Amino acid sequence: RVLRGGPLARRKAIDYAAQIARGLAAAHQNGIVHRDLKPDNVFVCQDGRVKILDFGLAKVTSTPAAADDKTSAPTVDVMTDPGAVMGTVGYMSPEQVRAQPVDHRADIFSFGVVLYEMIAGQRAFQGNSAVETMHAILQHDPPEVEDKRLQHIVRRCLEKNPEERFQSARDIAFNLEAASDMTATGAPPVVPRRRFPWALAWLAVTLAVPLAIAAAFLLVKRTATTPFAEFRQVTFRRGNIVSARFAPDGNSLVYGAAWEGNPLQVFSARLDSPESRPLGLAGADVLSVSASGELAILLNRRYTAGWMSRGKLARVPLSGGSPRDVLDEAQDADWAPGGARLAVARAAGGKYRLEYPPGKTLYETNGWISHPRFSPRGDRIAFIEHPAPADDAGLIGMVDLNGRKSDLTAKFASAQGLAWTPDGSEIWFTASDIGYERHLRAVTPAGRQRLVARMAGTITLHDISRQGRVLIAHERIRMGTLALPDGETRERELSWLDGTLTMDLSSDGKTVLLSEQASGASQDYGVYLRKTDGSDAIHLGDGLGTALSPDGKWVITNLRDQLVLLPTGAGEPQPISKGVISFGLSGWLHDGKHVLILGAEKGQGMRAYLQGLTGAPRAVTPALAGAFDIAISPDDQWLAARNLDSALMRYPIAGGEPRPIAGVEPDENVIQWSSDGGGLYLAGYGQPPVKITRLDLASGKRQLWRTIQPQDAVGITNISPIRITPDGKTYAYSYLRAISDLYVVDGWK
Repeated sequence: RVLRGGPLARRKAIDYAAQIARGLAAAHQNGIVHRDLKPDNVFVCQDGRVKILDFGLAKVTSTPAAADDKTSAPTVDVMTDPGAVMGTVGYMSPEQVRAQPVDHRADIFSFGVVLYEMIAGQRAFQGNSAVETMHAILQHDPPEVEDKRLQHIVRRCLEKNPEERFQSARDIAFNLEAASDMTATGAPPVVPRRRFPWALAWLAVTLAVPLAIAAAFLLVKRTATTPFAEFRQVTFRRGNIVSARFAPDGNSLVYGAAWEGNPLQVFSARLDSPESRPLGLAGADVLSVSASGELAILLNRRYTAGWMSRGKLARVPLSGGSPRDVLDEAQDADWAPGGARLAVARAAGGKYRLEYPPGKTLYETNGWISHPRFSPRGDRIAFIEHPAPADDAGLIGMVDLNGRKSDLTAKFASAQGLAWTPDGSEIWFTASDIGYERHLRAVTPAGRQRLVARMAGTITLHDISRQGRVLIAHERIRMGTLALPDGETRERELSWLDGTLTMDLSSDGKTVLLSEQASGASQDYGVYLRKTDGSDAIHLGDGLGTALSPDGKWVITNLRDQLVLLPTGAGEPQPISKGVISFGLSGWLHDGKHVLILGAEKGQGMRAYLQGLTGAPRAVTPALAGAFDIAISPDDQWLAARNLDSALMRYPIAGGEPRPIAGVEPDENVIQWSSDGGGLYLAGYGQPPVKITRLDLASGKRQLWRTIQPQDAVGITNISPIRITPDGKTYAYSYLRAISDLYVVDGWK
């Protein structure tokens, strides 16, 4: 009766599903398999309790299915003749359809079918006959649901192979509780924030930690099984810690940090001393330390877009010496346990690849890859896959040395930091369900998750020693906006909440378009307009607003992967057909009737598409090399973007052959076309100072236009994006401030 009204509300569906999962777990723990779980056999009491009824087809297994036993072999059906098909068509597991012996994992499949029906409002498998329905169970997957966290749970339940499903109903209940809107402590409900492509692209780690907050940091909210933990602070200077690793002895460590506004460099420290000393590796940070004490470092790290960065991978002895180059354009790397070769995450051919050894691709993605880490045995590599370029939203993946890849978690709102436990039984990582306050979590290679530690603020896991010590950075994330209006001499702070991203600037320089990603914004983020005179921001609606229309009356907005026009004044939102495109950045043509968007069709690389306010999008470019800023010429004839060889090109919007643009540095990003159409504004995003150059397209001559240098530059790791008015009299930009402290923790298990 409950399901006759269509899909259930998210919270109600999770509540009912969690109760069913706990009921199944209790039955399975006592050796009982239901074998006929379906909506008809689930009773909803008046007080909201849910009961599983009708155990008429249940069987008693020879041994109970322990809730935490993932390796127990399926027990033989002792109640049914061999070859008998037991269950209800539409809710049976594949092994029931095939009349094979079943265990408790058949109930997990049936549970997934019921959960799908609760959240989708329709049956997962249905045909015109029982035969067609059973064929669908064996051969097809139901359409995905919109909620990504619940879709991950459904998919794991509905795996055709029992070995690939959740292995216990208790695991399901845990994942449902993690996806719930309620915290584990019963705190008031918090609406989970959806993540858009590159929505945290320019988000930085930032916090100057006063003693009061440092004291609060030690008040860890622990699960009942977490023992008392001891914290030892390692760093005491103001700045940002980019990377940190234990040395082989476990009592010393090396880390890359930028202190007091100085460039990034590598330091070493010991646990028995509060002092750190530089290793003479300026402009470098540490990626990995081999068992023999050799460092893998990244030289001249530069941020290409958001969290994505590149640099020269090199190796150098911890004892000292000159670095020896390994390869260019690397993002991250890790030594194999033997210390002879490196696994590398890097950009190549318009995609991101995980390679081992360098040159042999194990896995590649249209998004990007970070934190590759070898298992202690060296047979598998865990990593964080970020599906959207530049964004730090991500999931935990794992690949073996033959290239067989598996996803261990669903996508988190923010995921950074990863390490294996010394015995290889778990992968620990720091990630957030809501916003960007990351907590310490664990997942087994089979996909079972648990929360290790939750605390105030944000933490990033850097390493786990062989002795079990945990190396973390304590952080708070913030992003802001600064602008210099026409006629003023000092930049004005235009940040609204604590996650303000600069998206566009009106042609008269009086209005800035902001995307607010703070925890206080909508679950779908917020679109704001704010005058550059500092008056209060105006909330236009939900979504990721990317560009103001030329007349200032509309904002092109990405709302749940759908392009929507939000009015800046009176009017109603107007959706735009998106076709098959996964939208990223977008910009208006000057005619006010078309937009150019960056997106990717399924299985294809990033391209630019022309989209009218009605109709389907049309590809304008071939695959691009991570273009995140696009520049449209004033006459709407050309688009400036980088090709797969990272060369900046002029692409004709109406169609035709592209033309190369000479005189551009490899690290420069396109800001915009000059108002006369004869030049481009370019900037190398990253740590200040950031130089903005005007390039004359006819002569190739370069002229320094302005240098961006915030008054307080300590901890700022990235300045991007930058927006300039056509007349060059006003500019606005986003900054990322990162101030963090390094701790060694003993006692977390």
